[in-house]
Amino acid sequence: MRFRRERWVALGRCQLLGLNGLAVIGAGMLVGGALLFIPLGVGFWALPPAARLLRRVSDRYRDRAARWSGRPLSPPDPLPHDADTTARRGSAAILADDGFWHDLRWAWLEPWTGGVLAAVPLALAEYGLFGALVQPFVWRRLGDGNWYAFVPVTTTATMVTALLLGVALLVAGLCLAPVATALHARLTRRLLSAPRSTELTRRVARLAATRSTALDVHAAELTRIERDLHDGAQARLVALGLTLDEATGLLDADPRTARALLLDVRAASERALQDLRDLVHGIHPPILADRGLADAVRSLALDSHLDVDVTVDLPPVRLPAPVESAAYFAVSELLTNTAKHAAATRVDIVLAHDGHRLRVTVTDDGHGGADLSAGTGLQGVRGRLDTFDGTLALHSPPGGPTIVTLEIPCVSSSPKTSSSSATA
Repeated sequence: MRFRRERWVALGRCQLLGLNGLAVIGAGMLVGGALLFIPLGVGFWALPPAARLLRRVSDRYRDRAARWSGRPLSPPDPLPHDADTTARRGSAAILADDGFWHDLRWAWLEPWTGGVLAAVPLALAEYGLFGALVQPFVWRRLGDGNWYAFVPVTTTATMVTALLLGVALLVAGLCLAPVATALHARLTRRLLSAPRSTELTRRVARLAATRSTALDVHAAELTRIERDLHDGAQARLVALGLTLDEATGLLDADPRTARALLLDVRAASERALQDLRDLVHGIHPPILADRGLADAVRSLALDSHLDVDVTVDLPPVRLPAPVESAAYFAVSELLTNTAKHAAATRVDIVLAHDGHRLRVTVTDDGHGGADLSAGTGLQGVRGRLDTFDGTLALHSPPGGPTIVTLEIPCVSSSPKTSSSSATA
């Protein structure tokens, strides 16, 4: 049932793309007209509003492509806009903007590429619906000149043939619709993503910011470790030493009391050892170091009170240790947030690697409404990924489901030691 619903949804998306294509054509024609009239001076006044209209249309397509593909799409920088500048200077600034020409190229290509992709399954489905639902009831009234595709509908037998052909065309349209929408999302991503110059500028700025953040996080982590050692294991070891001194002084005078103190020393040493183990687990879990990311995430799933399903599609070699650590703690934080705030009962985790980047998708069936700007959990996850030039995409409509997609650029590094099963 879900499979059929997805195909009808994809067909509806094709219909939506076809209708929105009119807006793309209109915005592209307005910008083209403004450019043609620039030599006459009128274009300087018409270009800024036309360019802003085109940007609104392209932004709508970017948002749609990100929702349909589940992957964020990097937008270009905002169009230059200053109310105090003259029309000539404003138009000159727009003409010098790479993002404007990026949008214009897409507007001229979209009706011929994306429009065709959306039209093919839609035409097959609509023509198939006509043959299956309308043709059987009107063929007698249409006379001997009635044809459906290559079938002359003149008898009951040919009417049944046309009906079966209509059903086949409808099924073909439904089967092609998801393929068409997926190809359209990929094409939109290629055409509407920020220009390479903008991406490089952002990357330099982001790396500078994440370097500073990484230094701050490193300093905070050292402070936390020092505080935990001082307040936990170190305090217990100091108390253990004092108790040993007291027990040593009582060995000859009061052996029974000395024995009791030594038993206390033993218990204190066990607690100090547990504190050290907890501290090490917080720095780098032993299961992550020994068995890899897949088994470490499965361990998190077993420890969670939620119904957690883990699907693994990782290479047969280990990923870099820092990447595994970042992904592990990110998944741990997401599971904690889900248990605390989402009112969810089930979580699906997918670990995949395409040879260039690790992709982690965490989906829960909670009430949705998660917001990156609210709270510190998701912001902490994104800050952890920023160190690796990774990304976090959140899709959490009211009512759910919530889908969090993490991507970390990386390559495999060393032989893998975790289990090879694909699903846990």
